[in-house]
Amino acid sequence: MANGNGGQAAGGNGGQPQGAPASLNVLAQYMKDFSFENPNAPKSLNPGQQPQINIQVGVNAGQMQGTDVEVSIKIEGKAELGGQIIFHFELTYAGMFRIQGVPQDSLHPVMMIECPRLLFPFAREIISSAVTNGGFPPLLIDPVDFVGLYRQNVAQAQGTTPPATPGA
Repeated sequence: MANGNGGQAAGGNGGQPQGAPASLNVLAQYMKDFSFENPNAPKSLNPGQQPQINIQVGVNAGQMQGTDVEVSIKIEGKAELGGQIIFHFELTYAGMFRIQGVPQDSLHPVMMIECPRLLFPFAREIISSAVTNGGFPPLLIDPVDFVGLYRQNVAQAQGTTPPATPGA
C-alpha cells in the first residue's frame, strides 16, 4: 500500500516526515542580563514634564543542539529630560526553544519572529516592574512588529530597502 508521498519517508524539510506537524515548544525562559539605573535620584523622581523615551530592540538566535535553539531579545531604553538622563535600562531576555517539523527555509524566520513574539510580553513586564520600582510610573512598551524588524534586518544584510509592511 502506498504511503501517499511517493514512497519517501522524509521530505525536503531537514529529515522530518512530510505531513509531520510543525511544533514550537518553549523549554525555558530566563533573564541573561539586566540593568536599571536612576543616576539622578532623588531629583529625577519628579521631573514635572514628560521625558523623551527612546527604546531599541534587537533579536539574536543561535543553534544549541539538535532541534534546540536559544533566542534572546535585547531591549535598551532611556528616558531623558533636558539632556539629563532620568533612567536607563538594558535587558537581555532569552528562551530555549525546540523547533520541529519546520522546513529548513522557514527555520530562520520562526527563530527571529515567532520565538521573540513569545518572549516579549515577559520582557515587557520585567521592564515595567523595574521602572515602577525605580520610582516612576509604569513604562508600558508598545508591541514590537517582529516581522518588520526581521525584514529590516534581512534587507540590511543584503544591502537593500525592506518592503513596506502592510498596515504600517
